[in-house]
Amino acid sequence: MASLVSEEPLSLTQELDLIAFGQRLRHLRKQRGLTLSDLGGRVSRAPSQLSLLENGKREPKLSLLKSLAAALNVPVEELLRRQAPNRRAQLEIALEEAQRDPIYTGLGLPRLKVSARVPNDVLEHILGLYEELRSRQAKGTATPEEARAANAELRRMQRERGNYFVEIEQAAAEALSAVGYRSGALSQSTISALVTHFGFTVHTAQDLPRTVRSITDLRNRRIYVKHEQLGMHSPRTILLQTLGHLALGHHKPRDFADFLRQRTEANYFAAAVLVPEAAAAPYLREAKQDRALSVEDLRDVFAVSYEMAAHRFTNLATTHLDLTCHFVRNDAGGIIYKAYENDGIVFPADEQGAIEGQRMCLQWSGRQVFLSADRFSAYCQYSDSPTGTYFCVAHVDPSRERDFAITLGVPYRESRWFRGRETTIRTKSACPTGECCRRPPVELTQRWEGYAWPSARANSHILAALPPGSFPGVDEADVYTFLERHAAS
Repeated sequence: MASLVSEEPLSLTQELDLIAFGQRLRHLRKQRGLTLSDLGGRVSRAPSQLSLLENGKREPKLSLLKSLAAALNVPVEELLRRQAPNRRAQLEIALEEAQRDPIYTGLGLPRLKVSARVPNDVLEHILGLYEELRSRQAKGTATPEEARAANAELRRMQRERGNYFVEIEQAAAEALSAVGYRSGALSQSTISALVTHFGFTVHTAQDLPRTVRSITDLRNRRIYVKHEQLGMHSPRTILLQTLGHLALGHHKPRDFADFLRQRTEANYFAAAVLVPEAAAAPYLREAKQDRALSVEDLRDVFAVSYEMAAHRFTNLATTHLDLTCHFVRNDAGGIIYKAYENDGIVFPADEQGAIEGQRMCLQWSGRQVFLSADRFSAYCQYSDSPTGTYFCVAHVDPSRERDFAITLGVPYRESRWFRGRETTIRTKSACPTGECCRRPPVELTQRWEGYAWPSARANSHILAALPPGSFPGVDEADVYTFLERHAAS
């Protein structure tokens, strides 16, 4: 992706795929029977300048985008869509991206410029050979250090943007508008209409490989899912995450960082569809005005899981409510699995800034909720920390394998907008910058030091590189065998 740099800020999108944009521009021009000179005359640009745009070698300014859209009689958003306009364009984009891959350039071959006379099956053969070359050179997708660094970088980017992604919000809103969504929780019929809108059908398969949540058959336009409840990942959420990859124009991930970004964007899309911005933002603003903000209410109004409701709150809080906040998902032992913050709270982190796998303070609400008499109800407390006092609401989301605590927190000054602010529970933490709960009490240390030998549970996954392949942990042999079996039926 190339970031737009122009005299005019491009507010319609944060980043533009120049190759896809050029292909779409060429497709729309030819569809209308226009030459480069014809289109250039309509937008007061030389044909050579438009040729650079169509070949993905120049970044357009917002004023030119608007002129091109008007000349082609399409919305600007149509020019910015990431999906290729047809199969030929898809092949040309894939070949362009392949030739940028170090694996390809390492062959020392001259750059292949594709003309209209090169048939599609030739491009298919070249790309097939390239994919085989990639698979043969496949190694562990990332070492644990690389994976943690990718997580840290993604979290930094989320913090900078207030965890709000306007281009994904727009993609979700456009999809909902296309199927006639009006308000309220999404019905099953609306979700089915979304699947049809993207040109797919849904098939239930109980023999889905264990390493996947869904499989998309791009040849036969089918999406396979399994009916089982996986905490936040209900069948409809998994289905919408799959559609998110399609709506956002994702290609096969280049590396683990790209895989992580795509997964995060697809999850965001699913949440933006299930809890639409147009309906949720006014609801939350009204709740704030009534001083009754509540994750539980957001969950119930839109019929989603508590975790998704808390996640979605972080997407909308800064942009629509002028609130900073933090989110944490941890297990009963305090191990952090997910986290986000833009309110100044300091999470425990390793040398690379990664917080996944770190243990949170015993005094934080995410651990205190497990000690509560009613652990499955909302647990509210104030937490004093080295960076200030935070109001936190924690809730235990039960799952098939283990229970996780979901925490949403805000600085003390913002507690006035939330239900549960009257709680009298208050804890004090010196973590992670000082000693707090990391060391046992002095009297226990004196009594037991030298007389304890715990047998640690093996966490072998933290010692090895992540599984190989573009989609970490997925057994491609299982996936292809599954598709072949079901395609035949």
